[in-house]
Amino acid sequence: MPIKSYLVHPMDGQKEQLIQKLEKIPFCELNPSTNEDIIVLVTDTSSIAEEKELEQKFEAISEIKNMALVSGFDI
Repeated sequence: MPIKSYLVHPMDGQKEQLIQKLEKIPFCELNPSTNEDIIVLVTDTSSIAEEKELEQKFEAISEIKNMALVSGFDI
């Protein structure tokens, strides 16, 4: 099971729209910062194929300014 955590920076003024889009994606858990324009995103998929599909979904979201992988491991 690939488990990864990311720091996600939204485009200026689009944090709420980004949160709404990410909440609709399966395998994602969000922890938005209350004092900064940043979102901690944790993903937990059951296969490498699901992880790749998830990454493609992230690439299609225009509200993401930057997304940095903080930690990742495969159980």
